[in-house]
Amino acid sequence: MTAAENVCYTLINVPMDSEPPSEISLKNDLKGDVKLKTEALKKVIIMILNGEKLPGLLMTIIRFVLPLQDHTIKKLLLVFWEIVPKTTPDGRLLQEMILVCDAYRKDLQHPNEFIRGSTLRFLCKLKEAELLEPLMPAIRACLEHRHSYVRRNAVLAIYTIYRNFEHLIPDAPELIHDFLVNEKDASCKRNAFMMLIHADQDRALDYLSTCIDQVQTFGDILQLVIVELIYKVCHANPSERARFIRCIYNLLQSSSPAVKYEAAGTLVTLSSAPTAIKAAAQCYIDLIIKESDNNVKLIVLDRLIELKEHPSHERVLQDLVMDILRVLSTPDLEVRKKTLQLALDLVSSRNVEELVIVLKKEVIKTNNVTEHEDTDKYRQLLVRTLHSCSVRFPDMAGNVIPVLMEFLSDNNEAAAADVLEFVREAIQRFDNLRPLIVEKMLEVFHAIKSVKIYRGALWILGEYCSTKEDIQSVMTEVRRSLGEIPIVESEIKKEAGELKPEEEVSVGPAQKLVTEMGTYATQSALSSSRPAKKEEDRPPLRGFLLDGDFFVAASLATTLTKIALRYVSLVQEKKKQNSFNAEAMLLMATILHLGKSSLPKKPITDDDVDRISLCLKVLSECSPLMNDIFNKECRQSLSHMLSAKLEEEKLSQKKESEKRNVTVQPDDPISFMQLTAKNEMSSKEDQFQLSLLAAMGNTQRKEAADPLASKLNKVVTQLTGFSDPVYAEAYVHVNQYDIVLDVLVVNQTSDTLQNCTLELATLGDLKLVEKPSPLTLAPHDFANIKANVKVASTENGIIFGNVVYDISGAASDRNCVVLSDIHIDIMDYIQPASCTDAEFRQMWAEFEWENKVTVNTNIIDLNEYLQHILKSTNMKCLTPEKALSGYCGFMAANLYARSIFGEDALANVSIEKPIHLGPEAPVTGHIRIRAKSQGMALSLGDKINLSQKKTSL
Repeated sequence: MTAAENVCYTLINVPMDSEPPSEISLKNDLKGDVKLKTEALKKVIIMILNGEKLPGLLMTIIRFVLPLQDHTIKKLLLVFWEIVPKTTPDGRLLQEMILVCDAYRKDLQHPNEFIRGSTLRFLCKLKEAELLEPLMPAIRACLEHRHSYVRRNAVLAIYTIYRNFEHLIPDAPELIHDFLVNEKDASCKRNAFMMLIHADQDRALDYLSTCIDQVQTFGDILQLVIVELIYKVCHANPSERARFIRCIYNLLQSSSPAVKYEAAGTLVTLSSAPTAIKAAAQCYIDLIIKESDNNVKLIVLDRLIELKEHPSHERVLQDLVMDILRVLSTPDLEVRKKTLQLALDLVSSRNVEELVIVLKKEVIKTNNVTEHEDTDKYRQLLVRTLHSCSVRFPDMAGNVIPVLMEFLSDNNEAAAADVLEFVREAIQRFDNLRPLIVEKMLEVFHAIKSVKIYRGALWILGEYCSTKEDIQSVMTEVRRSLGEIPIVESEIKKEAGELKPEEEVSVGPAQKLVTEMGTYATQSALSSSRPAKKEEDRPPLRGFLLDGDFFVAASLATTLTKIALRYVSLVQEKKKQNSFNAEAMLLMATILHLGKSSLPKKPITDDDVDRISLCLKVLSECSPLMNDIFNKECRQSLSHMLSAKLEEEKLSQKKESEKRNVTVQPDDPISFMQLTAKNEMSSKEDQFQLSLLAAMGNTQRKEAADPLASKLNKVVTQLTGFSDPVYAEAYVHVNQYDIVLDVLVVNQTSDTLQNCTLELATLGDLKLVEKPSPLTLAPHDFANIKANVKVASTENGIIFGNVVYDISGAASDRNCVVLSDIHIDIMDYIQPASCTDAEFRQMWAEFEWENKVTVNTNIIDLNEYLQHILKSTNMKCLTPEKALSGYCGFMAANLYARSIFGEDALANVSIEKPIHLGPEAPVTGHIRIRAKSQGMALSLGDKINLSQKKTSL
């Protein structure tokens, strides 16, 4: 940014008449007092910036303004001399500039350090060697000034002059090297060292060699430059690594987090030795723990994850798993999520036991802390991590299950559902743990609060209780949870007041009171203890049924049928068999009676009636076929599902490991950054160059175009017509959270256009950051204007506006050219993502906005249409490939994506191939989209509508 641009903020409030002041009035003001001179000089600067030449004022300014010592005047003069034309039309230097040069020679010898320093900064912008040549002795002398501000800017001035006009100061590297050896100020040393890096790298290396043992005592700004030099030298000449790698090790102990971060990144690129990787990883972990900013933690975690992706580094990181888990002390959920995922990827048989102990402690902590909005989600993450550890290392399951079973009674249904899923998988896979799991399940069964968890627990107990004692315990728990039967009669008595509150039956402690005949007395599970004062104190299952949730009754009927059939096979006495079956049938019958009555809030559904009636019939007949279906086929179905899931996980892990296997052949081509597409680069990229590109706003996505390539490969948006007085076109650069419009404006007339301004407005969740500055366009001239637009959410947006200008010398009103609209595509902000089936269903139930899109396409194949939608919307298909394989004329799939703003988008594709219309009939059906915000649901629906049909090439 030039000094002229910097001073715009100072000049913006200058009062200007509708007509620019004449040269005569400006001359008079420039001869006035200091205040008049200041205002006149501001007006002159504005007029020159707007395209005026004003050659007649040059000598007046030299005579009456240049000699003044006022600091405001001197600031404005620096801007004036930067922008004023300094040469004649034939390219020769103006004679008046000799006087200006003499004035600045005096300023370079001024006793005030600010005037010296600002003058040196101004000299960096001069492009005329004739002006700089007489000033060289004064610039050299500034290197010895007592104040660091002057010395620092003197180094910058010498560097700029040496780069542009080497003949003016050919000994600059030697001069700066001598200056660097004797300099004490950190900022001066940094500037000098930076100059040597770019002007004479050998001298920079010589200096570094002399002080390599004192690097730790340097300031952080100099240390950062040293890290960059070492990286560049070792990158260009690998034989130098041994010479400087010890210095990088020392910088890992720097007090500056920025230096430690850069040193660790450089060390990883310079050496693949386990000690180097371990030191860098340990440095990253320390940074994550000590830094308070969550964004910094996430950035450094990403570096650790990148480190883990390299096969040879993974084993080194496995030894640091316990150190990585220290990051869990951070309250931020995203940091914890990444940390747990990283720890899970690194876990091995050597450290899994320690990992499980830490995670168990974290789970217990979440049960004792005050409820926070992220506590439940964190508990879910811990449960899933323990689940994965137990599946991969079965020996750990016995230690994990007792802790997790406590959470089945948790108020957070999502965490309890994760525990239940884990328990179901564990009890199926690990036969030796079944007695322990059943025992723990019976202990917590009465405390379960969620009907969904209750159903799952019932299924597990019914499926895996295999001994007579466990079956009797299940029946006891069911009776205890159901309360007094018949339900209808007891509830009617309670409503009629026949049962006084002190006589009402309440839940007592769990007891296995079974008679010798195998029958159960009503009092076996209930006792007339303290009164139940509130309706909420009813037994849980009874409460669910009275609330109208009879799906749990259908699950209960299935469970009772299973355990009754199993009890019959275990007990040989006919009387006990009949008693147990009768007890189970009585419970089903009383539930059916309750469902048909008016007591529940919602009546029982026909499906539930059919299910319970079927179970009653099965128990009344007890046929071998039904026994096999209920007690064998159900478990086999679960086994098949878990096997398919495990196979899918192994396949994905195999693909992931294949991706990480890096093989380089002797004849592989060498990648040059300027000549290679972004996605073709190897791991030997210049990290500092990539950092610079990221800072400039270039995206790092693999599908992004090469940022160093020409803009010609991007699509240009034409904003005006070719016959308009002003032609405009724009390149739309979409970065992560903002949009940069690079607008080319061309003056197609023979007039000078003054105050040419690009006026923009936005529609949607877009915000214009700043108004582009006005400019002056000469006849047939052109200019580039950049405008920044911030994006706040994922939805389609529109940028519109116009170009307004004045014609020089015309008395008419301002002219206006209306621009075409620029449509911002939602797909730039949506990325494929994954979630579990439970999370998908939960979000589907929670999200308010739904958009139903009817399929209207010319594609005739179901799979082809699905792939076309996935490509068009950047969504990921959550439905496994095996479920979509084959051909049946119908397909249903769940899609999921996540925006860069953290917004979720769900879609359900239900499509079919109408066979009766012939083989060439297009796919029909609909797509339902759900999102939390209306804009995202509508924008995604519009995108699908626009891209449904496959265009022919």
